[in-house]
Parts: sequence; structure tokens; C-alpha cells
Amino acid sequence: MPDTPTTETPLWLQGRDAVVAATPPESWRKNVPDYHLSATVMPQQRVTEHAAGSLEEIVETLVQVFEMEVSHNKDPQTWVSMVSEKFRTNFNGSPWADAKDLVEKGSYNVLIGDSIFYPAGAESFESSHHVFLDALSQGFFWEVLEVLSPPPTIAFKWRHWGVFDGEYKGFKPTGELVEMFGMSVATVTDDLKLLQVEHYYDPNAFLGKLTGGCPVARD
Repeated sequence: MPDTPTTETPLWLQGRDAVVAATPPESWRKNVPDYHLSATVMPQQRVTEHAAGSLEEIVETLVQVFEMEVSHNKDPQTWVSMVSEKFRTNFNGSPWADAKDLVEKGSYNVLIGDSIFYPAGAESFESSHHVFLDALSQGFFWEVLEVLSPPPTIAFKWRHWGVFDGEYKGFKPTGELVEMFGMSVATVTDDLKLLQVEHYYDPNAFLGKLTGGCPVARD
């Protein structure tokens, strides 16, 4: 079901449909992003339901818009979910990455890093997305589980999941639901745009499920 914006709600908190409608067509990498699976599959698989207007719902909406812009919009100057000239992110204390890094390298490469289960250095922006789109063809969903602190420093727990129904780097699918859990700390502006996001999670715990615990062969 499309998000229902209100005149009082900033664009980046109105949901992906509203941001898609407001984004110049030439900003998209390829086609306009399609999130029909989020509307049809995700409701049956999520484990949380957030009250309308709750901080959990607001944070989830903001991060969903952020993920869409980073994945599909090639022009950081048109990103509305963050202050793009100031934004930075990392995971598990890794070096900071900025908006330019996300555009050039891709969020998977930046936020997973190099792993025995995922050699990030071998993947481009485009190929990194195809790796997970192929392996999790029914969708790779994300939800907020709990918000631990309010703005301007928002700490929250999350769940990321999908059904392993396609090949992952030569490893055959198992058809099982695979998921990972983590926590993030986001610093936001007064109007809830992202300035900084730190992620804490174990990517190998998730990636190992796609390989049966076997490392990916490197050329």
C-alpha cells in the first residue's frame, strides 16, 4: 500500500513512493525503483508492527528512503534522506565512508567490507547488487525492531532478511529464510535528515549461511 503523505511531514519521512514521485527521472541509475515486493511479501515476513507516527515507524521510513536513494539514485545532490555533503557512515568501527564512496562503490561493498564469504574488492557497484538480488530474488527486506534513544542520536535495533532461493557465488540455494540482526546509531538534524550512521553487526554470520560456512573461492 502506498505511503500516505501529509502536508506537515517532510518528504524524506513520507516514504519511498513520495520520494520517487519527487525525484528527477534522470537521477535514477536505470529504471524507477520498484518496491512491490515490500508491499506484498514483507508484511507476512516481518516480526514487528509499528504504530502510525511512532518513532519506530519514522526511523524505518527514513532508513528505507536512504537505502533506496543510495541504491538507485546516482546523484547525491538530489538525495533527501541526508545532508549529503556532510554525511558519513561505517560499520564495526571501519574507516568512514561518505556519499561519494556510496555512489562509486555501493552500499554492499562499503558496509560489508572484504570477507571470506564476500570479497568486496572483486565487486563493482552494479555486480554487488546483482549478487544479492540473484540470491534473494523474493526480496532482501529490512525492519526496525526497537528504537533505544530519541533524536538527535537515534540508537536502534534492526533485522535484515530474505529467502535464499537463488545461487550465491556458485553456492546452490537452500530455500531457507536467512536473516541477520544488528544495531545502528544515527545522528540526525533537527528535521530528521541523516548526518552520520554507525552500524554494528556480524556480516559473516549472515553470509556464512549462504555458503554453508565455506569461504568463497578467490581468483
